Amino acid sequence: MTPPSSRALNRATLVRQLLLDRADVPVPEAVRRVVAFQAQHPASPYVALWNRVAGFAAADLDTALAQRAVVRASLLRIALHLVHADDYETVHTAMQPSLRASRLHDRRFAVSGISVDDAHALVPELLAFAGTSRTADELEAWVEARVPGAARGAWWALRTFAPLHHVPTEEPWSFGTRTTYVAAGTPALGPDEPAFDDALRDLVLRYLEGFGPATVADVAQFALVTRARVRAAVDAAGDALDRFPGPDGTELLDVPDAPRPDEDVPAPPRLLGMWDETLLAYADRSRVLPPELRPLVTRSNGDVLPTVLVDGYVVGVWRATPAGVEVTAWRPVSDDAWAALEAEARSLVAFLADREPAVFARYGHWWEKLPPGDVRMLAEG
Repeated sequence: MTPPSSRALNRATLVRQLLLDRADVPVPEAVRRVVAFQAQHPASPYVALWNRVAGFAAADLDTALAQRAVVRASLLRIALHLVHADDYETVHTAMQPSLRASRLHDRRFAVSGISVDDAHALVPELLAFAGTSRTADELEAWVEARVPGAARGAWWALRTFAPLHHVPTEEPWSFGTRTTYVAAGTPALGPDEPAFDDALRDLVLRYLEGFGPATVADVAQFALVTRARVRAAVDAAGDALDRFPGPDGTELLDVPDAPRPDEDVPAPPRLLGMWDETLLAYADRSRVLPPELRPLVTRSNGDVLPTVLVDGYVVGVWRATPAGVEVTAWRPVSDDAWAALEAEARSLVAFLADREPAVFARYGHWWEKLPPGDVRMLAEG
């Protein structure tokens, strides 16, 4: 097989992430197809779906979350994500070694004074208590009643690795600063389960459906699991995977018959929200994010700014202002692309109008630290 070009890999990502054409599908199906949306900021999945679903209305995701067809939890990269409800158990189980290590080996848990075994033993009772919605304060008080003096550190760990969903509670984007939890309905697992590796094999397949072709290193970055675990999962997948060389000779993995468009397929401009998963799902982020722009888009504390895609690649950033959508481009943008971005910006302003017109405004301080570029105000008036 002739190795695909870097540009062909870009187009494969875009088509699987519904960024070549907005898909006319229900919200849960869109979430299933793209695998996961990072949800550190509650608005991010909404903007992500606006970019990907034809005629998307924010109320459609509200409904999917209220019905638990789509769920929010601590998952990939130890960060909040939205996933399809049917994918939750696979993703959460595959992530257990990483979720537990990140918390149970941390100083903040160590000072709680309880053992790792004690923490595991609390989970089944905790899930029973969280069979109906419970606030974070209620759950911390529950832990305090069972292990006096250890509640803060113990609950900090348990809320990350126990199978808990976040409950939608606040406008405008379903979640706010006061977190409410409910048991996910999946079993509590012991500290060392064969299910962890079985689930990681399944997660590798799901990842490739949404982001392939990709390398072992890409999968490890996406989930924040060790490369050794990913290699073992790839070996276990056997003939379920295609294997072929990438542009630099590194082995690429993919699921058979997945779409791989020609590199010359047009890619329309898009205004991606903060932490869009396409910028985070690869060890080699140059597939979508040019290396020279990475330190501008990804800030020193890990914030990933709202980005502008032109011809499938990041060219700059955007922010919502009272005057319109301000775009700063550091790469050349053609007149036709600016016209298409104007249309996107007008659609975005209309989408945000009854929710949060100044979305992501709390991150506006980063613009003071960005270098000059081609700055244009779109969707004025």
